[in-house]
Amino acid sequence: MEEQDTEQHIQHQQKRMGAGMLVLAWVAFGAVAVYWFDGLLERQRNPNTTLNSTLADGIREVRLQRNRAGHYIANGTINGQDVTFMLDTGATTIAIPGKVAAGLDLPRGQEFKTHTANGIASSFAIRLDHVSLGEIALSNVAAGVTPGLSTDEVLLGMSFLKHIEFAQRGDELVAGFRHVGIV
Repeated sequence: MEEQDTEQHIQHQQKRMGAGMLVLAWVAFGAVAVYWFDGLLERQRNPNTTLNSTLADGIREVRLQRNRAGHYIANGTINGQDVTFMLDTGATTIAIPGKVAAGLDLPRGQEFKTHTANGIASSFAIRLDHVSLGEIALSNVAAGVTPGLSTDEVLLGMSFLKHIEFAQRGDELVAGFRHVGIV
């Protein structure tokens, strides 16, 4: 009788261990799936996390893919620090959300009013030492810190984009820059 109880106890422990291993396997599978889907969603939001630049005939080109929402989102830098840009030809200057500006340790300059789709907002004028989109880089670029802008993306406005030539082909935007003493 004792031997049968011991055998049942061992079988019970093995079943518990098997159930525990099965739960652990599902948790691991779930974590891998979340990681994979998160990366997939991020690539759909920003298909331009790594930019390839080419140089031909003195023109540096960067090719951007449009995201699923129809926007051009791309990684770049401000003063050597990584940021995510949304190209915005409707923005006069580069518009930096307040929390992003704080993370970049950017000062606030003279206050000015901006007209946005949501009405009039306050911004603070600054000059950026260095702004780059891939290997297209400019120095001393006008920008505004906009505390009311509730996004993690910096709006790459015309103070940068006016120096770039664009050609759109399908879902791709080719941005070209010819260095003429601007940088």
